[in-house]
Amino acid sequence: MTVPHIDDGTRDHRSLHERIAADLRDEIMSGDLAPGSKLPSTSRLKERFDASNATIQKALHLLKDERLVVGRAGAAVTVREHRQRTMRPASYMAPAPPGEPYRWLTEAAKHGARAHSTLLEVTETRPPADVSAALHLSDGESAALRSQILFLDDEPVELVTSYYPLSLAHGTPIMGKQKIRGGTPALLAELGFPPRLSVDRVSARVPTQEQYQALRLPSDLPVLRTLRVVYSDEDRPIEATVMVKAGHLYEVQYEFTPE
Repeated sequence: MTVPHIDDGTRDHRSLHERIAADLRDEIMSGDLAPGSKLPSTSRLKERFDASNATIQKALHLLKDERLVVGRAGAAVTVREHRQRTMRPASYMAPAPPGEPYRWLTEAAKHGARAHSTLLEVTETRPPADVSAALHLSDGESAALRSQILFLDDEPVELVTSYYPLSLAHGTPIMGKQKIRGGTPALLAELGFPPRLSVDRVSARVPTQEQYQALRLPSDLPVLRTLRVVYSDEDRPIEATVMVKAGHLYEVQYEFTPE
């Protein structure tokens, strides 16, 4: 696709190798360069982008660091088989059956991935402003926090930070410093607060220091930040979760019908 030039005084100030990586990254993520396929040869890339061999190699090095392609000296560079994963929130929103693992883990297993989670922190804290508003907390009011990292095939997928009103969480396993069998949707249902509606707000952001380190990001490529608010009966907000994943490795799929 050729984008028409618009002379509005703006310029792409990125270095040439960053611009080349951006074009190739887009082709990988859109499927024009399919998983397992070889990238064009260095000579073809040099001709296409009017660039030196060193510049092409720097661009390919970026894509390797981003885990989009694989290759070694003397061998063709190929697109990773799992160049980008599609996450379907609707498939794991319902509470897991009694005794079963959290649905996110079982859904990942259906697609042949090895999934696990690591619990990072359980505490009381003052949430971000958008979370406080979502949970209808007063100014300065604290909430229960549970944070964890989700992994697929030993790669960090998502940094998940969940907040709960203290009036709901106190005296429950939500405040316990161990994993909750079946996940919090199952626990909330057991506590008499069945999840009835989930509302997502998704934005692209530059990663924070915590997100950069937790997700092992190679650069400041955007992350996808989802603020999910879960409501129970009578539209009561019972959970607000901030989920962050690498934007160049994961996409989110929603299914819906016209209102």
